[in-house]
Amino acid sequence: MLGLIKRNFKYLTTEGFTLLYKNMVRSQLDYCGSVWSPYRKGDIEAVEKVQKKATKILPQFKSLKKYEDRLRACKLPTLYLGRIGGDMIETFKIVTGIYDTVVSPNMLAAGSSYATRGHNFRRQKIRARYDLRKYFH
Repeated sequence: MLGLIKRNFKYLTTEGFTLLYKNMVRSQLDYCGSVWSPYRKGDIEAVEKVQKKATKILPQFKSLKKYEDRLRACKLPTLYLGRIGGDMIETFKIVTGIYDTVVSPNMLAAGSSYATRGHNFRRQKIRARYDLRKYFH
């Protein structure tokens, strides 16, 4: 998809590039992000590498050396932060009952009452024996 954007859109503005990138590339990178959430540093960097390459397409961003500066100029978050935000939104929807699904009590155990500081939405992290469940969000 990046090659398609680079080949067919020679004179892009920042807004046009951001719109194309979000619709064509980012949607594929975020696909099933809630199920397959990479937790190893190498996996995160491999997925993030695509966005790093994409931010170098526009000539006005080639002068910016740092990846963070290019993201700031495009007004894009990193893919990792996007996944964290998506996980937080989904958890909020499950806890507040917006979804009609039945969640097992072990999955989202409520925190102890003295540590909630005035609200009952605080969750307790369940300890895992194996890495398979440890990094599952």
